[in-house]
Amino acid sequence: MSELASPSSAPRIDLIEAPATGTALSAPSILIRSNHHNIPRPSEGVWPGLANPPRNPTRARIAEVMFRRAVAKLPVRVVYPGGDRIGVGGPRSPVMRIVRPDAFFNRLGAHSKIGFGEAYMVGDWTTTALPDLLTPFAAKLSTLIPPPLQRLFRRCVEARRPREEINTVDGSRANIQRHYDLSNELFATFLDKTMSYSSAWFADDNDDLVDAQQRKIDGVLDMAGVRSGQHILEIGTGWGGLAIRAAQRGARVTTLTISAEQARLAEKRLAEAGVGDQVQVLLRDYREAQGSYDAVVSVEMIEAVGVEYWPTYFASLDRLLRPGGRVGLQAITMPHDRLLASQDDYTWISKYIFPGGVIPSVPAIEDNLAEHTGLRIAERRSLGPDYARTLAHWRETFLSRWETVAALGFDETFRRMWEFYLGYCEAGFRVGYLDVYQLSLQHRR
Repeated sequence: MSELASPSSAPRIDLIEAPATGTALSAPSILIRSNHHNIPRPSEGVWPGLANPPRNPTRARIAEVMFRRAVAKLPVRVVYPGGDRIGVGGPRSPVMRIVRPDAFFNRLGAHSKIGFGEAYMVGDWTTTALPDLLTPFAAKLSTLIPPPLQRLFRRCVEARRPREEINTVDGSRANIQRHYDLSNELFATFLDKTMSYSSAWFADDNDDLVDAQQRKIDGVLDMAGVRSGQHILEIGTGWGGLAIRAAQRGARVTTLTISAEQARLAEKRLAEAGVGDQVQVLLRDYREAQGSYDAVVSVEMIEAVGVEYWPTYFASLDRLLRPGGRVGLQAITMPHDRLLASQDDYTWISKYIFPGGVIPSVPAIEDNLAEHTGLRIAERRSLGPDYARTLAHWRETFLSRWETVAALGFDETFRRMWEFYLGYCEAGFRVGYLDVYQLSLQHRR
C-alpha cells in the first residue's frame, strides 16, 4: 500500500556550480577533472545544468496544463505542496508528490522527456513507489499528449539526438564508456553472480535470479545451436557470463567488446571459471570482426548500434556466419509505430544512461534482415514480463546496497538517477510498451 510522502521525506540535494566549468555538482561530490563537454559524467559527480532549472513561464504554464490533463484520468494521486490533488487514484494508488512545482514545470516545459527525469533526480518530485507510479504513465505513453499535438510538440519542445552521439566506430566507444566503464564494482553491487546485465528467463515456480539468468543464457545458446567443438563469435562480451557457459558446453569462443573495463573483468572471470584457454576476448568493434564462425550470439547489444548502423550490424552477422550456422540474438523491442515516431528523439535515457541507443522493433529487424542479409527469423521467444521481474531484482538490490555504491564515490543524484532508470524501464516492460525477444536467425536458403 502506498502512502503519501511528507515534504520532509523528500531528499535534500544541494546543487552547486562547478568552478570554472559551469557544470553542476550534487553534494557530496567527487573530485572534478577537466570538463570540456556539456554531458553528465556521474562517476565524477558532474551534473550539467541541474543546479538551475530553465526559466520560461509560458512554456511552464503550458506544461502544467498538459500535465494536469494527462494525469486527470490516470489511477494515481498527484499532490501539490498546498494539498491540491489530481488523478483518479484511490487510497491504495501510488502517490506522486510535487515538492517544487515551479522548478518541475519549468523543466517539463523546456524538455518534457528529459525534464521529467531530471526533476526526480534533484527531488522536485518524489514518490514512495516509483515503478508503481510510472506504470500508469507507461501504459498511456503514446496518448498522454493528444495525437494531433504530438508532431508540434516534438518540433517545439523535444530535443533532437546530438550528432556527436551517432555510433561511428569512435562514437560507439565513447558512448559505451559513459555507461559500462562507470565501475565494474558498481555493476557487481546489484547484478547476480553471473554478472548478466540483460533480461533473465524465469521458470514459473522459481524467482531465483541466478537460475533465471543461466536459463536465459542457455536459451540464447540453444537459439544459436551452440554445441561442443564449434567456434562461436559473441558480439558484446558483457562480463563474460555467456562466454563461460558456451565454453562449458565445449565450444571455443571469440568474444568482442569495446569496453576496456568489461574486458578486464571478463578475462579474470573466465580464468577463475577454468575456461580461459577456450575464450579469446578482443577489444574490437563488430564492424572490425573477421573470420567465419559456426554460430554467432549477441545479447542486448543491438540497442547500442543506432538506426544508421542496423544494416551494417545485420550484414556483419550474415558475413561472419558460416553456411548452415545460426545466430542467437536477444533484443529489447518497442512497437513499430513508436519507433518511427521517436527514433530521432533525445530522451532522458539517451542523455543519462545509454547515449546513442535506439531500441528497435521486430518489424525493423525483419526489414533489415530482408534488405541487407540472407537471414530470417526462424524462431522467437518473448521475455517481456521476465524483464520486469529482472529489473525489480536489480532496483531492490541497488537500493538496499546503496551504502556500498556510495563508498565507491557515487553521489545522491546518481542514486536517484539509477533508481529512476531502473523503475522507468520496469514500468515499460510491465505494460508491454517494451518487450524483449530471443531470436534464432537462419539463412533463408
